[in-house]
Amino acid sequence: MQRREIDPLALYASAIDTSDYVARLVPLIRAGIPAIGDLLDVGAGGGQLGGALRNPAHAWKAIEPSPSMRARLAALNPPPQLVGTGWRTADVSPDSHDTVLAATMPATMDEPEAFLARCRLWARRTVVWVVPAHAGPRGLCFAGCLPALWHGEDETPGIDIVLRGLSRSSMPRDMSFADWTFTGIVPDLEELAAYLADRLGWSSADDRRGQMIGHLAARASRETAGYRLEIARKSAVLIWGKS
Repeated sequence: MQRREIDPLALYASAIDTSDYVARLVPLIRAGIPAIGDLLDVGAGGGQLGGALRNPAHAWKAIEPSPSMRARLAALNPPPQLVGTGWRTADVSPDSHDTVLAATMPATMDEPEAFLARCRLWARRTVVWVVPAHAGPRGLCFAGCLPALWHGEDETPGIDIVLRGLSRSSMPRDMSFADWTFTGIVPDLEELAAYLADRLGWSSADDRRGQMIGHLAARASRETAGYRLEIARKSAVLIWGKS
């Protein structure tokens, strides 16, 4: 039987659907930004956080380069206005949104100073980032279920990378933290194990492929919809004013 092709963004989005991520993060963001107003959601993904934060009386625009995530966003009721490109080339007017949101965006760690400047350009009032704050892998979805020797990722907390990449004058005005649980329910552990092994570049003869199935099974609990895998996570909420 041919294995189903797994979209990594869809895999992550489905896990956010079944996690307490939104429930834990929204109160922190609202405490720092009582009035969201017109919202620009940069790298919106599945739209869970932006959809929970948006004010129905105000505009919600989402910058999202992934076609699969744009299709998911377009199916929401109501959907955001979609900008189908990356943040560098997004055609968004300066000072056009009260709040600019970027959650779990690689740019916050890869190019924090340049990305913050772009977010501030678009914002009338406030910029908010949500970045990983746990010590552990951040790249490969479900890598937190694997031994570090297997996934080989940098386990430096994302917040440390963000802050050391910003100048002193660019430090956020507010910073808070939320613990949450990444909870994914997958229909087939063998399928997930094969996907992870492929992403890690293991050959079809690698003995670790069989070991991974057992490792995931030991971490999982059986449910009607599949297998539940949980990973403890922590995120930081960073808030800036316009300037």
